[in-house]
Amino acid sequence: MTNNNRILLVEDDQNFGDVLRSYLEMHEYHVTLATDGAEGLESYNRGEFDLCIFDVMMPKKDGFTLAKEIREKDKDMPIIFLTAKAMKDDVLQGFQIGADDYITKPFNSEELLYRIQAILKRSQQKEDPKEEVKEFDIGKYHFNFPLRILTYNGENSENEKEKLSPKEAQLLRMFCMYMNDILPRSEALTKIWGEDNYFTARSMDVFVTKLRKYLKKDTNIEIVNIHGNGFQLLVKSSEEV
Repeated sequence: MTNNNRILLVEDDQNFGDVLRSYLEMHEYHVTLATDGAEGLESYNRGEFDLCIFDVMMPKKDGFTLAKEIREKDKDMPIIFLTAKAMKDDVLQGFQIGADDYITKPFNSEELLYRIQAILKRSQQKEDPKEEVKEFDIGKYHFNFPLRILTYNGENSENEKEKLSPKEAQLLRMFCMYMNDILPRSEALTKIWGEDNYFTARSMDVFVTKLRKYLKKDTNIEIVNIHGNGFQLLVKSSEEV
């Protein structure tokens, strides 16, 4: 599917930058490549972009400094950091600046592509009225997010209702916003639990198991684990059954 999303890639390793740019262009992104932070800022000021990908360690201006300067111009610009380091302090600094994601080299190119797609979708939804939707139909279920009530309206049912906990409701709402698409694990963890680490990831797994139990009466609904990326709430239509 053709897209017109414009990416500013700032990477001081010319060879790696060229390979990554070619890969993204193969997937129909328009990519501008800069090889240091100063050149990256100049490119940003000259063009219009939908997402930025910055290496952290760069000459003239590092990725964090570049991100701060761009955040002053556009606080909503989606930013992904690339780094060869896996230090916790660097990751925290990146998220404090407002990073949308943080990927450690070497990484799987397909994984980066999934993350880019998820971030762009989320950023474009900010101006979408559907972002304000508070009630959702999930197969034979109806979910009222403000009241945290999940109602089953299947055949021969008495409109069975389940009152969800606040975190259960938040997670189910995120699944509904990404229905039949991948919900990135890192996004759910940072939005609902406040941070992405081993312990919060295990906690999320427990809540996903609970949601599966709540939704099990409709066999056309499935929450699938997408290894290395996140989860997918799959809802088959009656035509697919």
